Amino acid sequence: MRLFRTLSLLAAGAALSACSTLGAEAPPAASPAPMFEAQRLSDHTRILSDDSFEGRGIATPAEDRVIRYLSEQFAAAGFEPGGDNGGWTQAVTLNRFTASNVRAQFTAGGETIPVTHGQQIVVSTRLPGDHVMLMDAPLVFVGYGTTAPERNWDDFKDVDVRGKIIVVLVNDADFEQPELNTFNGRAMTYYGRWTYKYEEAARRGAAGVIIVHETAPASYGWATVTNSWSGPQFDIVRANAAAERVPMEAWVQRDVAVDLFTRAGLDFEAQKVAARSRDFRPVELTGVEFDGMFDVATTQVTTNNIVARLPGTTHPDETILYTGHWDHIGVGAANAEGDAIFNGAVDNASGIAGLLELARVFGAGERPERSIVIIGFTAEESGLLGSEFYAANPLYPLETTVAGFNLDAMNVYGRLSRLGITGYGQSVLDEQLEAYASAQGRSIQPDTNNAAGTYFRSDHFPLAKRGVPMAYPKGAGDFRDEPIAARIAARDDYGANRYHQSNDEWFPEMDFSGAAEDLAVVYGVGLDLANSRDWPEWKPGSEFGPVREASEASRR
Repeated sequence: MRLFRTLSLLAAGAALSACSTLGAEAPPAASPAPMFEAQRLSDHTRILSDDSFEGRGIATPAEDRVIRYLSEQFAAAGFEPGGDNGGWTQAVTLNRFTASNVRAQFTAGGETIPVTHGQQIVVSTRLPGDHVMLMDAPLVFVGYGTTAPERNWDDFKDVDVRGKIIVVLVNDADFEQPELNTFNGRAMTYYGRWTYKYEEAARRGAAGVIIVHETAPASYGWATVTNSWSGPQFDIVRANAAAERVPMEAWVQRDVAVDLFTRAGLDFEAQKVAARSRDFRPVELTGVEFDGMFDVATTQVTTNNIVARLPGTTHPDETILYTGHWDHIGVGAANAEGDAIFNGAVDNASGIAGLLELARVFGAGERPERSIVIIGFTAEESGLLGSEFYAANPLYPLETTVAGFNLDAMNVYGRLSRLGITGYGQSVLDEQLEAYASAQGRSIQPDTNNAAGTYFRSDHFPLAKRGVPMAYPKGAGDFRDEPIAARIAARDDYGANRYHQSNDEWFPEMDFSGAAEDLAVVYGVGLDLANSRDWPEWKPGSEFGPVREASEASRR
């Protein structure tokens, strides 16, 4: 909070606003120059992250408040309900799993090593049931837990891990030695995501997975792990959950893992190095076993995607998407100050504020030829479940969804010199975004945080992997206005101390002028597409291109 106040005091007299910013640097001459208002963005963020919204937990009374607020704002902007049965929502049925009475320990050489849930270890499940009990379970280190035939890579080799606990590293094999370039260097592949590691373990029949947490390859600290995995976990309803989920999904502190390896006669760092090779073979932690048991309350809940639509005039069956997630963590364990509400101001009240501003500007302008659909996804924080559900059950055909733009954790620190594009190089949307950013005097910065696997961590991904060209842009580069140091400090403070913490709160000193610039870019590209017959394509070599090509006849 102090950093934001310092930023405000030092910036006094700068007179930054979205209006002055965008008025000085017009978009391309053939396109309109909308006025995205920084104050409106701030106001929406403040309201949605207020304590009365209780951290926007899904399937809680707070969800009803979010639906009511967003639907009222969309209606005021001139949009109509775009959800199920003429309403504002798309119902998403999920299983909710709440672990309790967690008891966990390791044994080695006759010694018992207890670990406390929420401190040295976090334990959860997404497998329906009442109870999990794992006794005397052997541990096997499987490196990064990756099976990638197209890269001639198999961390499991011929080792049977059924009924065992596999221990895996976070990220993928190139992270600490990118020159190997077996997994795209520092740019994380999907194999590096925790979701993949759990999925692969289930395919192998493992009894559980323990991911070793390390801050750099995970891109977040241990506090983020405990806040994200200590509470209820959610999953879509699966026809055969036992084939897709393991009984126990866990993370452990690095120091605990190092100690266990030592007790098994192994050097943790040496094993990490070995895991970077195709020749790596699984290594049993000889003499080390895991005992764990916990109760599971499994219930089915219904949460909602929130959907608004502005029908096109001549091609209403063709859709431009704008997306972002409305949910956050809700109410959790209190911090040292007694604050238990995870307000989620930056993540992602700011993105929803951006969607509301886009609706206002689109609604105020001339109706486009193609339809504009805006979706506030649910359950992003639970593993992109709302967007995964929509992508599997689209309200508007994906084959005729022209393209989409995702807004997640917008820039609240001021104008920046560049526009970052996560997943740069995937589609021709790159060049279209670049044209509008250039008109603002900004350049493009590809993948500002590709080592963290950002492309696989937000709601555009379920749509992209089904072939819809999706862009995930946000401000990047250097700050363009003084005080530079204070802006950098505020941004760094968020990453270090606020992300997924209860103090991700709105402050009046937040500067949304940069977010307004970013909105002008995605609005301009979207409007151009909405008034054209263009169908953006994936670039050669993109793994998403073949999926899109399969439905090409639908777009002729």
